[in-house]
Amino acid sequence: MEMNAPLPRWFLRLRRFVDAVTTGLNVLGTLLIVAIMVLVNSDVIGRTLFDAPVSGVPEMVSMSIVAIVFLQIAQTFAKGRLTRTEALPGFILNRAPRLHAALEVLFALAAMGLIAVMLRASGPLFVKSWVRGTFEGTIGDFTAPIWPVKLIILIGSTALLVQIALFGLAALLTLIGGRK
Repeated sequence: MEMNAPLPRWFLRLRRFVDAVTTGLNVLGTLLIVAIMVLVNSDVIGRTLFDAPVSGVPEMVSMSIVAIVFLQIAQTFAKGRLTRTEALPGFILNRAPRLHAALEVLFALAAMGLIAVMLRASGPLFVKSWVRGTFEGTIGDFTAPIWPVKLIILIGSTALLVQIALFGLAALLTLIGGRK
């Protein structure tokens, strides 16, 4: 690749596919936000007007917050919206673009390692909640299984891992190709 060469077509196709998947997860997270808003408002209206609250709202909200974060984290990373300082990387990019690309590869490798550790720790928690039928709530009032949230953590973490890998691969292709 020469200087300023575009990323390869195969990479761009792969990134489009992964972006479509993470966009779908993001949409599911947004729909879950809307559902929780409706649920909380129904609870408030039921409690205020009819003295009849909706059972399990605190449990559903707490589980949904975790699910929403993991459904939307990969898209957040892909769009460059995760909190990150740009002072030093921006300074380096303007003066040494190849060093910047190398640092981005190192960042991606470190982030992938961290996400891999999280996945390795979360897998057994999902299996345990599935096998044991672990639930949230109070028997006789409201109960909900927690395995769907544990599964969403695995799916969202995997999507984030793939997005970070693509980010690192783009930086590596830039570094190898000499692209600014």
